[in-house]
Amino acid sequence: MIFDYETLKMLWWLIIGILLIGFAITDGMDMGVAMLLRLVGKTDSERRTVINTIGPHWDGNQVWFITAGGALFAAWPMVYAAAFSGFYFAMMLVLFALFFRPLGFDYRSKVDSKRWRNNWDWGLFAGSAIPALVFGVAFGNLFLGVPFSIDNFLRVSYQGSFFALLNPFALLVGVISITMLIAHAGMWLQLRTASLVAERSGQYGRYALILFIVLFAAAGFWVANLTGYQIVSMPDTQSHADPLAKVVTTAQGAWLTNYSERPWTMTFPILAFAMALSALLFSKLNKPALGLASTSLMLIGIIMTAGVSLFPFIMPSSNNPNISLTIWDAVSSHMTLNVMFVAVVIFVPIILSYTTWCYVKMWRRVTVEEIENNPHGSY
Repeated sequence: MIFDYETLKMLWWLIIGILLIGFAITDGMDMGVAMLLRLVGKTDSERRTVINTIGPHWDGNQVWFITAGGALFAAWPMVYAAAFSGFYFAMMLVLFALFFRPLGFDYRSKVDSKRWRNNWDWGLFAGSAIPALVFGVAFGNLFLGVPFSIDNFLRVSYQGSFFALLNPFALLVGVISITMLIAHAGMWLQLRTASLVAERSGQYGRYALILFIVLFAAAGFWVANLTGYQIVSMPDTQSHADPLAKVVTTAQGAWLTNYSERPWTMTFPILAFAMALSALLFSKLNKPALGLASTSLMLIGIIMTAGVSLFPFIMPSSNNPNISLTIWDAVSSHMTLNVMFVAVVIFVPIILSYTTWCYVKMWRRVTVEEIENNPHGSY
C-alpha cells in the first residue's frame, strides 16, 4: 500500500477538488463564452469569432468533467449513488442541455441561414446556462441537507422532489455559478478577440464580476445563519468505513466552524473576493491576461471556500444527520483508493500536459477579418 487509509481519504478530497477546479477553469470558461455569445456578438461574423476562440479546446476541456464524474464514482460510491438518484431529474436536465453543445458547435455554421444559426446560438446558450445553474443549485442544496436515508444494508433511498431543490438559497448559489463563469469567459474573450467584441466582452465580464461580489457576500452572510452540521463522535475508520456509526449534531452557523478552528482557511474566501476585484481592475486597464489569471484564481477560491465550509461532509442528510456522508465514511476500500491514486498520478499530468500544449500552440487573437476571409475553415 502507498498510503494509509486516512491519508488517502484526505488526498481524494483534494483530488476531486482539483478536478472540479480544472472543470470550472476550462469547461466552465466554454460555458461562459456560450452564455455571452449573443451579448458580445452583434453580427454573425462576430459570433463566429467568439465561438472560434474556444473551437479548438471545448471538447478537450470536457475531459475534466468526465474525469471528475469517474473519480466521484471510484472514490465516493455512496455519494455517487445518493447524488445520482436524488438529483436524477436535475442530472437528466443537465445531460439533455449538454446535447446542444457539440451539435451547436459543429452544425451552427454549416447552413447559411439566419434562422438556423440563431436557433443554434440559443441552443448553445441553453446548453451552457442550464448546467451552470443546476450545478450551483446542487451545491447550494448540500448546505441545506439532502433528504436521503440509508438502511442497515447501506442502501440509499431519496425522499425529495426536483422542485424542492429549487429553493431560494440554492437558486442564489446557482446564479453565483453563472456569474463567476461569465466573468471568467469575459476575461478570456477580452484577451482572445479584438476591437468591439473584446470591448463588449470586458464590459460584460466586469458587470458579472460586480454581481458576483455582491451575491457571494450575500451567500456568505446567509451561510452564517444557516443550520450547519458538526460531528460529535465517530468510531475509528482506519479499518473500515461505516456511515451509520457516527453521531452528528446541527447548530446555527456550524458551517463556519472550520474557519474559526483553522484561521488559515480564511485564505480561500479572501482569495475569491481579492481576485474578483483584481480582475475588475485589470479588465478596466485593458490587461486581460492578468484579468484571466485573476478569475482563474477566483474560481479556485470559490470552490475551495465551498469545500472547506462543508468539510468533512460531502452530502449531509436532512432526514437523519447521523447518516450524513463524509470523506471518512463514504469512501471506497483502501485498495481501491490506492489503485485509483496511482492512476491519477499517471493520467492527470498527461491531461495537464496536452491541455497546456493545445493552448500554447493555438494561442492567438481571433478577428472578424480572419473569419470572413476563411468562412469554410472555421466554426
